[in-house]
Amino acid sequence: MPSFEQLAEQLDPATTALLTVECQQGVVGEESALPELAAQARSSGALFRIARLVAGAHEAGVQVLHAVAERRPDGRGANHNARLFRAAARLPVQQHSGTTAVRIAPPIEVADGDLVVRRLHGLSPIAGTDVDALLRNLGCRTLVVTGVSANVAIPNAVFDAVNLGYTAVVPKDAIAGVPADYIPAMVRHTLALVATITTTEDVLSCWKRPRRA
Repeated sequence: MPSFEQLAEQLDPATTALLTVECQQGVVGEESALPELAAQARSSGALFRIARLVAGAHEAGVQVLHAVAERRPDGRGANHNARLFRAAARLPVQQHSGTTAVRIAPPIEVADGDLVVRRLHGLSPIAGTDVDALLRNLGCRTLVVTGVSANVAIPNAVFDAVNLGYTAVVPKDAIAGVPADYIPAMVRHTLALVATITTTEDVLSCWKRPRRA
């Protein structure tokens, strides 16, 4: 992990954005299509720490983006080329556009200045979406990645961010996946190779720190 000074430099509010990944009601909410993942996100405290990070970003003037995965009711344009997609199409709760399932889940609060980026295809919250263009237009250099799942979408987001030239920062206690004991190994042996690994408290401390004149 970096020193506090190094982390604070990376997390300059003027050039940092916070990304929440698939923190939607149909994924991490009480009526989730993936109850095991939703339970882990809540019982681990990850969802509540994400809400704290979002609130802290709002206070510090850090841009917040929410990446939402959804599909049309007719499935047009959605992927069918992996077991994950075929299994998702059979779930009792569907992430259909315009439904409650694709709304950001409590306790996360969406501010007027937040950007919600929706995708109808693929596994990545960044590739094939508007995220990269939005971040560049905002002058972002560092992307803080939070949300679910640590199994698929979070690694995708981190790899894509790094490939596009951003510094990726991952608060390890603000992501969730299943099983729970998989996450520490994935963070240590995969994400730590390409991203700055930190904690929710350290990120919030950096954003609360007075900026140099």
